[in-house]
Amino acid sequence: MAQKYAPHISLAVMFKEDKMEFILFIHKNTDQNTTSEQWESFFNSANESGIFLGGNEIASQIRKGKKSVSTITYSIGGFMRFEAENENLVLELLEKHPVFVQGGTLELCEMTKSKN
Repeated sequence: MAQKYAPHISLAVMFKEDKMEFILFIHKNTDQNTTSEQWESFFNSANESGIFLGGNEIASQIRKGKKSVSTITYSIGGFMRFEAENENLVLELLEKHPVFVQGGTLELCEMTKSKN
């Protein structure tokens, strides 16, 4: 989605430099299936938190390259993005994540800031 902004406003003003960005990889290794009620409750909490930036399930993949690599879509089912002052705020929210609640694995990675 394209970001709309006035040309005279600096990009530094649009993005708070004091926040960290995170990507969450959601593994497909739960002990039990998640429920729609769990997802609804989590998304309500995530949206209210003000740190959730969205995410999606991974539907299919295409690999391009000359070297063999493991197919990550066998184990990764989706991703989410967060922006917070520190990782503890994200980790606290992830206690309610349906995959974690059902015994599965969540992998939270801090992302580096892009320098333009």
